[in-house]
Amino acid sequence: MHRVSCVKVLEGYRLDLCFADGTRGTADLSGLPRRGVFALWSDYAEFEKARIGDTGELVWSDQVDLCPDFLYLRVTGRKPEEAFPGLRHELTHA
Repeated sequence: MHRVSCVKVLEGYRLDLCFADGTRGTADLSGLPRRGVFALWSDYAEFEKARIGDTGELVWSDQVDLCPDFLYLRVTGRKPEEAFPGLRHELTHA
């Protein structure tokens, strides 16, 4: 599991993120809906209140939290099976 170690809010629902393993980059969250659990972000001032939670996730108030692995994939552009080799499946034939 990856951990966010620093966060800076950028314009346009983007975040400049650093991870504990030294990876750094921008996560564009502008495509996430601003309804349901993300309704809080309808007020951009609330989005700007992003902070790092106890386990390296990002949190907004007590309403929204994002998994650091999801954010890592956004920053690196990698697929889950690339970032987490244990997810790869090998087909076996009888």
